[in-house]
Amino acid sequence: MDKRLELGMLLPNKKPSQLKMLLGFDGFVDEIIHVVDKRLDSETFTRVDTISQLAERIDKASGLSTNIELVSTLQKIGGNGPIMANALAVNHPELTYIGALGYPTVDAVFAPMKASMDLYTIAINGHTDALEFDDGKLMLGKMSSLRDVTYERLIEVVGRDKLIALLSETNLFTAVNWSMLPNMTDVFRQLLTDVLPQLPKREKKPYLFIDLADPEKRENAEIKEMLDLLKEFRPYFFVVLGLNKKEAFDVADVLELFDHSSLQKMQVSLEDLNQELYDYLNIDAVVIHPVDRSCCVVDGTFYEEEGPYIAKPKLSTGAGDNFNAGFVLGLMLGLSPDQALLTGMGTSGFYVRNARSPKFKELTSFLVDWAKGLI
Repeated sequence: MDKRLELGMLLPNKKPSQLKMLLGFDGFVDEIIHVVDKRLDSETFTRVDTISQLAERIDKASGLSTNIELVSTLQKIGGNGPIMANALAVNHPELTYIGALGYPTVDAVFAPMKASMDLYTIAINGHTDALEFDDGKLMLGKMSSLRDVTYERLIEVVGRDKLIALLSETNLFTAVNWSMLPNMTDVFRQLLTDVLPQLPKREKKPYLFIDLADPEKRENAEIKEMLDLLKEFRPYFFVVLGLNKKEAFDVADVLELFDHSSLQKMQVSLEDLNQELYDYLNIDAVVIHPVDRSCCVVDGTFYEEEGPYIAKPKLSTGAGDNFNAGFVLGLMLGLSPDQALLTGMGTSGFYVRNARSPKFKELTSFLVDWAKGLI
């Protein structure tokens, strides 16, 4: 039987509402923007469809000047953490989010999150202008306030005892968007020395999910320092690192796992890339999600599944965070790694078609319709 149909039969017996989760630590207002190609009248226009078309227009302006019109189509809750939290919250788990949601009080744009989770805000949020194209997106971030995401602020707002209590009971702890949180490595180090040794021993370790979120702008030494820390969490968590395709190749380059030219040209196979990252990092799992498929190495074994690719998504910003949410949800529900890849791609596939995250029943239906060729 098709794996997706098997999942469609299996998932109704699972209970995501019984899970406990702790997520952090970023927060953005995302402004979804289209770039105007031709203005037809005051209301209508054609858009620049690809990043390469925009690059050509910008290149032609070198030494001269040009005007590029941007049209805002939507303002929404953004940041890897809040998007992932919202994707998980639709299934009504016991969820706590800690992050940069406005300071000292939660900003109005994040207020709807209060209905489905407990919120702690520790810094003013960032702002992202997300220029969307058919072949990708350009994320233009304003994030100086994220320097205030520190261990000291975390303890000041949440409290050490409360943080220990949350981590003692959670099924999932996520820390995403490391690249845009300049003090995050220090937060990890202090958690390892001050908080995690206080956690009780548990028969089944909770999951720790880490997403670097495009680390290209960070120094290689910083990236390597952060990655070398991950294995230190293994006594307390089942440690999972999530990467998109570009991030996976960039990280492999930083770690010098293959020759530079092969990585720059993306000539290394996904399986070899995934396996080498897993072997180097010495953690429990590494998952990679290109646009049209996903793969992972879990406990030394490689898995790969094709996805429900769509050429013109309704919304692509947040698709990776929805994949991450669906993947870790699958792991928490006791699914096999290949099944978790499918719940991840099912979650992101639904999201890009509907501009919202699927409820559990909708995820199940999506997987079945996908198997039947109906999407």
